[in-house]
Amino acid sequence: MQRVLHILAVALLGILAARSAAAAENAADFFRGKTVTYIVSAEPGGGYDTYGRLLARYMQKYLPGTRFVVRNVTGAGNIIGANTIFVARPDGLTIGSFNTGLVYGQLLGLQGIRFKLNEMTWIGKMAEEGRTIVLSKRSGLDDVQDVINAKETLRFASASLGTANHMELLILKEALKLNIRLVPGMSGGDTELSMLRGDVAGALNAASSHDAFVKRGDGKYVLAITGDGNDVPNVPQAHDLVRDPAQLRLLRLMETVAELGRLTAGPPGILAERVEMLRNAYMKAVADPELLAHAKQINIPIQPARGDDVAVKIRAALAQPPDVVAHLKRVVGGAE
Repeated sequence: MQRVLHILAVALLGILAARSAAAAENAADFFRGKTVTYIVSAEPGGGYDTYGRLLARYMQKYLPGTRFVVRNVTGAGNIIGANTIFVARPDGLTIGSFNTGLVYGQLLGLQGIRFKLNEMTWIGKMAEEGRTIVLSKRSGLDDVQDVINAKETLRFASASLGTANHMELLILKEALKLNIRLVPGMSGGDTELSMLRGDVAGALNAASSHDAFVKRGDGKYVLAITGDGNDVPNVPQAHDLVRDPAQLRLLRLMETVAELGRLTAGPPGILAERVEMLRNAYMKAVADPELLAHAKQINIPIQPARGDDVAVKIRAALAQPPDVVAHLKRVVGGAE
């Protein structure tokens, strides 16, 4: 009897393996000769566009027979682009990226959101984007205590309303009782020019965004929000300066979101074998030596994770208790 069961088990494994191989072959046949549209939910030329175009170039290499086309779909703080990805046909031919601030947007129930991040098909993420506050040399401020103790209102650059950058500045403003006013609509080079002119005192961005600015001596990192084990050297962590449990929960949410830099997702319902092919191509692309060399040359960090791992983190970020969501709404709901 045991011998019969063993033979049946081996036969069943063989059938499953054959089906899996057939499904993979069918997925490969499906993608061959197709055009994959990669949607970037931000303006051309910025960080999201740079990551998206770099990824698309190399994913094409690892999905043989495909052609990747990058399409910028902008507006409403990345909401329009994310909506476009979410409602696309679930055939695996439309994927893309958007600002991680949409995690906050979904928690807040922002107007215009049609997507549900927890239902999207996650392909992967390219970076961990711990946040840092950088101060301009012209500000006359030396460290974060100078910011905390400032008597006059300080102007801080932020991206558009609804982005992670803008909402996280509001969270920090509340948690650290900062006397700051946000100046929205700035990103990338515009932010650094504004700091050089003295129009703004500082900014909050990904830890690598202003490396060249700091290395030139034009600015200084004074605060990090990166979570445990991912510290920026010689820069204090925001969670070490806060004692209020409610504020700490929002900072921990920020740290979780920071682990999800440069996401790539597709609409819900893509066939499992096609998802597997997309994820495999993604992970091969982000490990490609040429991609890594190019990323190093243009100073963008690559700290990838596979889509199934990203899905777990997305669900964790969205699984906030009602009191945390209510607190988030109080802090950023009336975003200035």
